Amino acid sequence: MRRFQQLRKFPFPWSQRANAQDEETSLLIPKGETEEAPASGASVYQGTETKPASQEPDRPSEGEKTSAAAPSAQPRAPDSLADYILKFILLICNLVFTAIGLALLGLGLWGLINKESFAQERIGQLGTDPMLVFVMLGLLLSLLCLTGCVGALRENYCLLRIFSAMVLTMVAAQVLAAILAYSLQDRIVGVLRSGLLTAMVRYQDDLDMRFITDEIQTGLQCCGADNYRDWEINMYYNCSAPGIQACGVPASCCLDPLENGTVWNSQCGSKALELGEFTAQSVIFLGGCLGSMARWIEQHNGLIGTVAVVLLVVQILVLFLTTRLMDKIQWHRAVSRHNTQASRT
Repeated sequence: MRRFQQLRKFPFPWSQRANAQDEETSLLIPKGETEEAPASGASVYQGTETKPASQEPDRPSEGEKTSAAAPSAQPRAPDSLADYILKFILLICNLVFTAIGLALLGLGLWGLINKESFAQERIGQLGTDPMLVFVMLGLLLSLLCLTGCVGALRENYCLLRIFSAMVLTMVAAQVLAAILAYSLQDRIVGVLRSGLLTAMVRYQDDLDMRFITDEIQTGLQCCGADNYRDWEINMYYNCSAPGIQACGVPASCCLDPLENGTVWNSQCGSKALELGEFTAQSVIFLGGCLGSMARWIEQHNGLIGTVAVVLLVVQILVLFLTTRLMDKIQWHRAVSRHNTQASRT
């Protein structure tokens, strides 16, 4: 036994090489782990030949495996109260505008169906039907806001990006339209006059034009574009036309179109164009609708400006909230990617 112990203390070349490797690795391993390494290595039995611990690598235990895989399995950080409030406001705004869009869509479809615009004999005039404007506007608004709702609920970055791009386009278009309307006021008046005269010419043949013209004249208490004599351009109200409507104006031009306060008197404006202005003013409105529109805008310019600013602010707020939500989604993705890379290393 003494000879065997003396042989173990003899400085063989391979034992010096193993000691050198242990000294090199000890710089990377804490001191406590180096002291415990022999206990975890191979056992030394007297009288038997043992293998050095450096030749057999240590296998990771179950606890080390789970700790190494923990970063990749880490759950996403829970949303804060501010994130929930952000998502809630974005959802409410989109739901409100979705309801408005569906209402416009329903109104347009009801108008088209009620007038039988889809009938074979009238399908060719569908492109010029005013109700088609409500249908297209309601459809676009509904699809846009539904895209925002689904993107916010599912936190879908692609849908939110499409939604924000469309909202930004709408905001830019509205600002550009406001600038053009302010700088081209004279041309807008000419366009309105042309539109009113066209509606007066088609008054008897187009139910939509009749409805729009009657609502404008009744609401603004006016008659014609510039004055009541503009109705001479209509082939039925012209004084040279045969029939009971010759030299007359529609009932919507009358001061009191309701007979006895209940029954609509469609002949209240009969022969009004033959009367002088002094006599006609006791029966119909003499002023044109263009002047009434200008006065109405001047009286309500504060309300119009407030509504326009509020709508613009709401759209900008929706755009800001959408951008914040997109940034949050990108941040969560970056954290998840970083955790995955850390777990692999």
